[in-house]
Amino acid sequence: MISVSNRYAQCQKWLENVWYKDQFIGMWLMPFGFLFADVVRFRKFLYRLRLLKSTRLPVPVIVIGNITVGGTGKTPLIIWMANWLKTLGYKPGIISRGYGGQVDSWPQSVSTDSSAALVGDEALVLAKQTGCPVVVGPRRVEAAIHLLREHACTILLSDDGLQHYALRRDIEIAVIDGERRFGNGYCLPAGPLREPISRLQSVDLIIVNGEKYEDNEYAMQLIGNTAVNLVTGKQIPLSQFSDRPCHALAGIGNPQRFFKHLAAHGIASSKHSFPDHYAFRHGDIVFDDDQPVLMTEKDAVKCAAFASKQHWYVPVTASPELAFTEQLLRLVKKHDILNT
Repeated sequence: MISVSNRYAQCQKWLENVWYKDQFIGMWLMPFGFLFADVVRFRKFLYRLRLLKSTRLPVPVIVIGNITVGGTGKTPLIIWMANWLKTLGYKPGIISRGYGGQVDSWPQSVSTDSSAALVGDEALVLAKQTGCPVVVGPRRVEAAIHLLREHACTILLSDDGLQHYALRRDIEIAVIDGERRFGNGYCLPAGPLREPISRLQSVDLIIVNGEKYEDNEYAMQLIGNTAVNLVTGKQIPLSQFSDRPCHALAGIGNPQRFFKHLAAHGIASSKHSFPDHYAFRHGDIVFDDDQPVLMTEKDAVKCAAFASKQHWYVPVTASPELAFTEQLLRLVKKHDILNT
């Protein structure tokens, strides 16, 4: 019998093939994509007319999101931004959807010892890597108000949320997967787009995880040269795994990016892909050998409770090009409340 998770993975794989490889099926679904795009435009129009309510917060809001389904590298960028803002004297707070979280009530504050099963994997990584207040919830405005009520934050970062117009924003940053870009260029379900590509014309900054193609884009690289043991916390160079076979598992939006990262470090691995935000169980990460098991940090926070010394995660840090940092600094100063 095929498990629910395996069926989900098969469905996800089929959709990705349609969106990024099989142009024929995407063309047949194209009318549905046009309908989806029209609904998106109309909803945005209602917010512009203020027929749908949007809320302005008392601190600047930066939204970091994407217009495609799947991972693009938002989380490492947000971590970099939060730590960068702290060096400028700000007190950043972070709100997130908390996707995959199973708490009984929202919004929910996240601490470094929270359960990923309750608050979501990405939110827990954000809390661990930034030390900033993090609040999750499906309603961004409620999450933001809760965060500002509990913490004296001077600026707010929204993990994802380009399409959540109920929360007004001062700066919008769109993150693009440099390898997959926009697939076939169609909106859901014909393609991977949440909004038409034209949406990028209205954002403040566009940053590409990988190689940039357009003059208005900035490049970002994800750097990860070490592996951390899930049990002992020991850190070793990733290159030490290049002389032996390994298992590599990833439950992220684009698992192939992680596998290519390992291959670039000379690591030969047996690859195991899981759906994004997958709820790992012990049997998912245990194999019939003694080979090391490498995973992403997002997956590691869900596996730590039942991992062994055989399990390692590979943390990555975002490294945006200098021009992006300079332009972002100009935008932040434009909305700077420290000097007003």
